[in-house]
Amino acid sequence: MAEGLGRTVLFRHRYARIWGLGNRSSPAVHTPAFISTEGDDEACRELAAFHCIQTRTIPAQITVSTHHQLIPPKFDCPGPSMEASIGHVLPPSLDEANAGESADTGDLLPVSWQRLHHDSELLDEDLYPNIVVLVDAVQLAAQPGKLVKAIQTLKHRFPGALLWTPGLGGPDNLAVLAWFGVDLFDTTRVRLCLSTGHLLTSYGPRLPLADETCNMDAALHHYHQAIRTVQSAIKSGTLRRIAQQQSLNSPRLVEHMRHFDALSNSQKNVLRSHPSGIDTIEFMSQESHLDAEVSAWVKFMQERYTAPEGLDNTLVLLPCSDRKPYRLSKSHRKFIEAIGTNGCHEVMVTSPLGIVPRDLEDVWPAGFYDIPVTGDWTQDELSRIHSMIGSLVEHHNYQCIVNHSGLDIHIDGIDVIDTRKGDSSGSSESLKRLKEAVNYAKQNHHIHRRKGEVVNMDRFKSISRYLYGRDGWLDGCRIRGKPPRWKIEKDGKQIALWFFDRAGFSFSKEAILPLYENDILPKVHIRSDIKWKGDLHLGIIDSYDEDIQRAQDLMVVQDGKPVGLARSIAPGWEWSGTPGLLAKMHQKR
Repeated sequence: MAEGLGRTVLFRHRYARIWGLGNRSSPAVHTPAFISTEGDDEACRELAAFHCIQTRTIPAQITVSTHHQLIPPKFDCPGPSMEASIGHVLPPSLDEANAGESADTGDLLPVSWQRLHHDSELLDEDLYPNIVVLVDAVQLAAQPGKLVKAIQTLKHRFPGALLWTPGLGGPDNLAVLAWFGVDLFDTTRVRLCLSTGHLLTSYGPRLPLADETCNMDAALHHYHQAIRTVQSAIKSGTLRRIAQQQSLNSPRLVEHMRHFDALSNSQKNVLRSHPSGIDTIEFMSQESHLDAEVSAWVKFMQERYTAPEGLDNTLVLLPCSDRKPYRLSKSHRKFIEAIGTNGCHEVMVTSPLGIVPRDLEDVWPAGFYDIPVTGDWTQDELSRIHSMIGSLVEHHNYQCIVNHSGLDIHIDGIDVIDTRKGDSSGSSESLKRLKEAVNYAKQNHHIHRRKGEVVNMDRFKSISRYLYGRDGWLDGCRIRGKPPRWKIEKDGKQIALWFFDRAGFSFSKEAILPLYENDILPKVHIRSDIKWKGDLHLGIIDSYDEDIQRAQDLMVVQDGKPVGLARSIAPGWEWSGTPGLLAKMHQKR
């Protein structure tokens, strides 16, 4: 790994990261950051993290330097300074051609679309660049899907590197590019706008007002404010909203966002297993319904979800509520009172998640999303809901469906009772019909009430299947305590606590063996020649499961034996090369 640039990830939000450059205890620079080029004045260079000079030779040479002290371990002199030849760069449309002069490989790594397709040196396991430069980013941005494909390929291949897309960034697309994973931004487009008498702002180029100056100082002010906004959004987990708003600056940005969503939906480990300090996920626009969180939830419900054992007799479909979890809302307290039994399978109908079973209403994202409620449904929302209900019925043995959702539901071969009949869900008439329909199901379909501890165990087993794919570690356990922090005990010993605020379990030392024996958690194997004393980083890791999610519990294994638990800080795609902390020790045997 290159040692010329001190850097550590301070905050993460999907592919967006805030890097601290320099001494990790007091970073000199935070990304996203400026990289100045030859057309910039001295004031811009002082503000920038790096400065780039490009020669006019063929092939061109680029040099990236910095006036900051970023060289570990002493951080006592300016640097590093990196040089590279960018080779012959053919247009992206000629991706099947192979240029004769290849680019250099080292701390500064120029990459083109063509090089991604032909240069085997990029696969070298010992290649750990400091900065990756996507030299034909502007050309890729003009071709559908290629820009986000190139960026995501580079992020996964070189997770420990800063990414720069020369000539592409500006205050009007910075949030979008940062969402994709770009770290460094230049002023090329800003200077182009100034040359035509325009200011480039977060909302695009515009003419200055009568009392405004149209110069680089004013332009840099807009740019710097955009960077600060993005940094704040990464910290708070709201960058998706900012990126969506900014994508409306041009049709091309909307296209990039849609291609990025489609690509992210195919990746397993870019999502969180629970909020990790993020309060809510926002689905404020139709574009947000394309988010990978939605696709992952829908896929799970359609392909892997199973209702608690013995509960798939009568299905009760209910509307959602603003308050999460739903059971705490006034409307759902009325529904639960009218239903009068916990022997039915209650499932909420909602957008954009489609359906949310009562036994999973506490998990991420079902218990933590926010969406505007108008009472109107789009055709896409209705299609998703009907498809998911169809899958739910197909995989279970429901004899009756009590439909209090307000939507028109028809399932061949199953008795569907509409309890709304056009009335509001909370009206006395519809609640009376709901109660009568459940009583009818009790008499005809043998609904049995469950004990309180059985309800809790069914819920935690369902949550475990959602989080880990299996629930064997809960066999023989008892549920103790009071909500919201339930205790899970086995053989009289506490093995876990349930924490709603992180939508997950907190395991004790006693849980290590049951979790290991039932193969519940992703595994991280650490080197045999070290004594594990603290957190996980690249230097002590031998191998790991690649589908690690951020904020997920991990089983730490050494010499084939479980030695403890850790909680991931970084998702699996970062583990191949990101310096610094990857997971924090949670328990040790």
